[in-house]
Amino acid sequence: MVTAATTTAPLIEKHTIGYVPPEDRHGKTRDLFTLWFGGNIAPLPIVTGALGVQLFHLNLVWGIVAILVGHLVGGVLMALHSAQGPQMGIPQMIQSRAQFGSLGALLVVLIAGVMYIGFFASNIVLAGKSLHGVVDSVPVPVGIVIGALGSGIIGIIGYRFIHVLNRIGTWVLGAGIVLGFGYIFTHVQTADFLTRGSFNISGWLATVSLAALWQIAFAPYVSDYSRYLPANVPVAATFWTTYLGTVLGSSLSFIFGAVAVLATPVGMDTMDAVKLATGSIGPLMLVLFLLSVISHNALNLYGAVLSLITLIQTFAYRWIPTAKSRAVLSIVVLGGCCFAAVGASANFIGHFVDMVLVLLVVLVPWTAINLIDFYAIHKGKYDIDSIFKVDGGIYGRYNPQALLAYAIGIAVQIPFMNTPLYVGPISEHINGADLSWLVGLLITSPLYYWLANRDTAYKRRLSTGKLANSI
Repeated sequence: MVTAATTTAPLIEKHTIGYVPPEDRHGKTRDLFTLWFGGNIAPLPIVTGALGVQLFHLNLVWGIVAILVGHLVGGVLMALHSAQGPQMGIPQMIQSRAQFGSLGALLVVLIAGVMYIGFFASNIVLAGKSLHGVVDSVPVPVGIVIGALGSGIIGIIGYRFIHVLNRIGTWVLGAGIVLGFGYIFTHVQTADFLTRGSFNISGWLATVSLAALWQIAFAPYVSDYSRYLPANVPVAATFWTTYLGTVLGSSLSFIFGAVAVLATPVGMDTMDAVKLATGSIGPLMLVLFLLSVISHNALNLYGAVLSLITLIQTFAYRWIPTAKSRAVLSIVVLGGCCFAAVGASANFIGHFVDMVLVLLVVLVPWTAINLIDFYAIHKGKYDIDSIFKVDGGIYGRYNPQALLAYAIGIAVQIPFMNTPLYVGPISEHINGADLSWLVGLLITSPLYYWLANRDTAYKRRLSTGKLANSI
């Protein structure tokens, strides 16, 4: 769907966390397919997907099945968040104030911001290594800075440019990964390509969890990239274009990583395996992945900056953040991540991935609460003015029901956790499979629904407020 704003939308985004008015809405739902397909053809999902056969010792067939199951399940949650964007017209994190209250939402916003920064830093390391792999004379630290600057420029320009690049990237990267699959399958260098590894329930569950958590990690910012669409676009259209794009793109990358490591000798670094397995087209693949990681990483920078602005605006409620504010904070985040990444140890990516796994434990209950609140409690009807008030308006400073469900949602996951900080007794009993995310969703969702429907005082407050933006 196109509006008059489509052809007049400025290249450099002027909005930050504020409501996007109808006259500034533009774009088509199909843009969400290209954004999430192209954005997921990148080194980090390739490295993550390889873990199913590298770390959990699955064979190719069972590894592929686990990857598909995880993405198909996790993608539902991710796409349901995306469908909120056109209805609300505001970023996902600022919308959390409607569930948790103006101050109650701060913890979730902070956690999401840290996660974005972790992903951004990890990706610029991958960009540095990819650039070094293409041009040996470029040291990895220099490559890190170049990758960060490229992502920074894209992130500062903002929403429209991010969508444009991913429309191009979908065709280029889609063709590239198909070409890569074709080369690997016709040049397999190992005799145990189909027989290495075997089915084991703990490894299979762990791989399913990795894929599902990959999708859930997008939940705190996925609607940031649909909020400029016209408010009257069908919810189903937003859901399906996002879902198909993210599941297809992520699954291809995860499976590509698994195929590449199985086609090369045991023990190789994943990206080295990709370079070796793709032979004569290896340099081309590395160039494509380098461009992909720079483009996709702009989303992480963009999300981190919106989270920071949300945190600051909670206390400086008279402050009206502008495009200049977003640019300044982008430069601050970019500089800090470059300093940390260049000076960190060789296992920098591993440390940040570990950190993200810990953070996801506290983001899963937020996902459950946000979706239940939007689709089952409020049915898409919110008072936008209250969301931006310092006292939370009709939503208050805190929502005890949401905070209680959130705390219980975290607590019930502890026995099922498998993170670098703690391994729960149930996870240990099933050989390290992490099912905490599934337990968190299954417990938090009905609990919050029950608590919210019991709170008659809160419902009376809502009924007196002006509710808008219905599904």
